[in-house]
Amino acid sequence: MVSIWSPENRYQKWLDVEILACEAMAKLGKVPESAIKTIKEKAAINVARIDEIEKITKHDVIAFLTSITEKVGEDGRFLHMGMTSSDVLDTSYAVLLKEAADILLEDIDHLLKVLQRRAFEHKNTLMIGRSHGIHAEPITFGLKMALWYQEIERNRGRLLSARDTVSTGKISGAVGTFSFIDPFVEEYVCRNLGLKPAPVSSQIVQRDRHAEFFTTLAIIASSIDKFAQEIRLLQRTEVREAEEYFSPGQKGSSAMPHKRNPVLSENLSGLARLVRSYAVAALEDVALWHERDISHSSVERVIGPDATIVLDFMLGRFTGMLDKLVVYPARMLQNLNMTHGVVFSQMVLLALIDKGTTREDAYAVVQKNAMRSWEEGLEFKALLQKDSAVTRYLTKEDLKSIFNVNNFLKNLDFIFGRVFGKESK
Repeated sequence: MVSIWSPENRYQKWLDVEILACEAMAKLGKVPESAIKTIKEKAAINVARIDEIEKITKHDVIAFLTSITEKVGEDGRFLHMGMTSSDVLDTSYAVLLKEAADILLEDIDHLLKVLQRRAFEHKNTLMIGRSHGIHAEPITFGLKMALWYQEIERNRGRLLSARDTVSTGKISGAVGTFSFIDPFVEEYVCRNLGLKPAPVSSQIVQRDRHAEFFTTLAIIASSIDKFAQEIRLLQRTEVREAEEYFSPGQKGSSAMPHKRNPVLSENLSGLARLVRSYAVAALEDVALWHERDISHSSVERVIGPDATIVLDFMLGRFTGMLDKLVVYPARMLQNLNMTHGVVFSQMVLLALIDKGTTREDAYAVVQKNAMRSWEEGLEFKALLQKDSAVTRYLTKEDLKSIFNVNNFLKNLDFIFGRVFGKESK
């Protein structure tokens, strides 16, 4: 990813645009074929020379063109004919973002494979589900992984769409009117670079396209933040249901040798804040003066490389972390049972209603026993068996059937089938 944003590659993309524009104009009879041959043979990127010239010109594209012309000679005059700087900058920027998106899509594919493997590995690994941080009803760790898989799959679709949106170029001149350049040139350049021509442009490709791209990166980073935060919560000493792999020789604290901290997850949550900030910057770039100003340019020099490099790193780090994540099924079961069976409260409620009790009466009697179970540490099932308001409707066999954790898992295959299709079996 870093190499995409190197000065050498960035200037090479500028040169690609310029040469393709010359080729198109040659096909229109406006540039000699011999000039194309000379430009291709002699044009070369010299970053140091471009920087040297820019110190004088204070204009990067002019410095670039001067440097190339020094190499090419007289035929350099055919470069940039009828074009404006943004024709080169915006079209090449689209190529760079497209290349970066391709790497991110590969990263996502690797993550999806790990998520799928861990989902099936722990499809039946029981754990308590939590809402508001409080025990709710049993789920499985595999179900949590399936949920994450689906979210990353949606993010993949978002990135494909954003890549398509941002893969747009323009070679339409100073204010987008093709006053001194034939529209064929734009079509030719974009087609050869794997881009679409902007149907209409000003001096620039409109920045709502880029805002969509960077907002998509922020959404992906936020998903990773969400997953990392969950691992941080599960790794707390009081919970300890899952834990980042702690390698031999690793240290958790300079002061406390016993510490094993979720440092990778915390790192990912921090980096997600950066990527979200880049999305805000991209949104600020949408509103420019008239046909353009350059307030967006300085922003994009930072957020283009930074956002894609940071997210590339995040996806790689999270995939590796999840691949080695240590899961503790016994601890999950221990935590599930710590509330003495009150997690079956809804099942008891529904059974009472099914037997003819009003919802209000059923809720009151179930809540009364659940609160006593919670506060006094008594078994919920035993309390229900002693309550005549319950035994009037539910037998011991009824309660035995209710207090079966498999009742919560009966539709696991259905859910996995919707997420993974035929591979769910």
